[in-house]
Amino acid sequence: MKAGLRLKSLFITEKPSVAREFANALDLKPSSRDGYLESEKAVITWCVGHLVTMSYPDKYDPSLKRWDLETLPFLPEDYKYEIIPGVKKQYDIVCSLLNREDIDTIYVCTDSGREGEYIYRLVDQEAHVTGKQKKRVWIDSQTKEEVLRGVREAKDLSEYDNLASAAYLRAKEDYLMGINFSRVLTLKYGWTLGNFMKQKRSVVVAVGRVMTCVLGMIVKREREIRSFVPIPFYKVLSHITPQGVKIESEWKEVKGSRYFESKKLYKDNGFLKKEDAEAFIKEIEEASGMETIVEASSKRQEKKNPPLLYNLAELQNQCSKMFKLSPDETLKIVQELYEKKLVTYPRTDARVLSSAVSKEIYKNLSGLKNYGILSETAAEILDKKSYTGLAKTRYVDDKKITDHYAIIPTGQALNNLKSVSQTGQKVYEVIVRRFLCIFLPPAVYSKIKLVTKTAGETFTANFKLLVDPGYLLVAGGKEAKKQDSVSKEQTDAILSLKKGMKLPIKKHLIKDGTTTPPKRYNSGSLILAMENAGQLIEDEDLRAQIRGSGIGTSATRAEIVKKLINNQYIALNKKTQTVTPTLMGEMIFDVVRGSIHSLLNPELTASWEKGLTYVAEGTVSEEEYMKKLNHFVAKHTDAVKRTNHQYILRRMFDETAKYYVNKKGKGEKE
Repeated sequence: MKAGLRLKSLFITEKPSVAREFANALDLKPSSRDGYLESEKAVITWCVGHLVTMSYPDKYDPSLKRWDLETLPFLPEDYKYEIIPGVKKQYDIVCSLLNREDIDTIYVCTDSGREGEYIYRLVDQEAHVTGKQKKRVWIDSQTKEEVLRGVREAKDLSEYDNLASAAYLRAKEDYLMGINFSRVLTLKYGWTLGNFMKQKRSVVVAVGRVMTCVLGMIVKREREIRSFVPIPFYKVLSHITPQGVKIESEWKEVKGSRYFESKKLYKDNGFLKKEDAEAFIKEIEEASGMETIVEASSKRQEKKNPPLLYNLAELQNQCSKMFKLSPDETLKIVQELYEKKLVTYPRTDARVLSSAVSKEIYKNLSGLKNYGILSETAAEILDKKSYTGLAKTRYVDDKKITDHYAIIPTGQALNNLKSVSQTGQKVYEVIVRRFLCIFLPPAVYSKIKLVTKTAGETFTANFKLLVDPGYLLVAGGKEAKKQDSVSKEQTDAILSLKKGMKLPIKKHLIKDGTTTPPKRYNSGSLILAMENAGQLIEDEDLRAQIRGSGIGTSATRAEIVKKLINNQYIALNKKTQTVTPTLMGEMIFDVVRGSIHSLLNPELTASWEKGLTYVAEGTVSEEEYMKKLNHFVAKHTDAVKRTNHQYILRRMFDETAKYYVNKKGKGEKE
């Protein structure tokens, strides 16, 4: 190093806009250069996303450009990487800055997550950077305060080596499965697909560790709906009129009933044949003399707490329902809100806050006093100091946070909202409402229940009354507007009844019902099902309990759905956000099912993701994981080479094609 050289720090971000935010936060007042910013103290540059990528097999050996069963499985010992041609200029700039003589400390400021880590590490690897101090800046929002904290508390880059290992392995996993499985299945069955579609060419079978599993979920659901046979059933209702007020009760078989566990029933409250329901009514009317006996009448209070905060999957689901946004559109919007310092880091799986953040939460609330529509709510929370006990609630849990806490408003940069689209402003409002709710009291309901016995058979009436809306006033949504199912007169009449009282029965009647098929996924419920390893769980508390690593990550799920749409394996209805397979998607599903069935198993796909988490945590070594991965790819590639399902696949394709009309060759649903 030359004597008297003034040393500088280099900050590397993922985008030019983020670089400018860092320059402002650090008060550098830099000059603009070609591909970077520079001041007396520091240099700031950016990566524009990925600058380096994994090389295709033909870079290892030109003969591998031709797809051939003899060259599979392809399992390189040392992986090759190359600069992405379209961004080579920026790579050269970053590379020269990393190796510049007057740079002594490098601050890695790419996105604080596995993918952001990978983006920098690839550049560092190809630029052969040595002899510099490297520090990792890990932030939860782009506010000045958080950027300064991130730089101040930056740890040595080596502390993130396990995370980097997991990032490299994720890429190798997608690469090996994609190349080997796509090639072997295309070579075996591409012509079968092409001939069936009358394309006179082989069809490329695009397969991916996560993508194929998600396709499987959608196809299986479509086939469940297709094969669904509705079952009619008949419920028996009773009308009584205590104090002249009509009360409707429903019969249910319980232990002691003459129909307990009877095969004549659908579940525990419906007859499979109408004549059996009619015979039952006749029987109890004759036995009871049209009189019923009160078994119990009760009223109890039930509290419903505000839901947990948004992670990306929950927000994508909500925006799909409310605004008919695809997961990709929601991610773009919330990423913009993050870059405009309005919300915290979006690609998070956590739905809680850290204890450190909970101590400073009044700052977020204070900023929201200037947010028009909800300013009064924020002010009231601050005045009442409702935030003081937050750390002891279920909304704060350090054990449930890996990289980042939940998505919340920063309370800052509200002026930036003006430059956000109308839809973006609505998404911001949704995030703010959910955040404010956690400081508000629960909604309180009265649950009123009446149980009567008619000739030994149990009839029950259940009612729910909203007594105090609590947080629902701010949360909005259907529940806040829902009409109560019971009037004051009905409540008073039920509660006036005592055990043992005899009441005349006005009449019995039969209510027809029919079982319904499972619902198709919409773009939001699909993301939730991916988060929960293929299980679509409607109850949000239950989702929180069983949540593992799921299929894909919060950062990749939207991209996977988008890729399936672009490949024309699935179709997305933009108006309803409903997701359905295409004919080609179903055919690809059948090819995979007969060859590499385990790729369609959500639990197995989730277990690979869990394995990457273990690598990031340091409990599984990179070597262990790689050995398992190579074995899996080799075993299944060799197995496909030995299969010949062409004839049976043609029969399957014929069967599936009946459900499609071939518009523009895409096999879209009628």
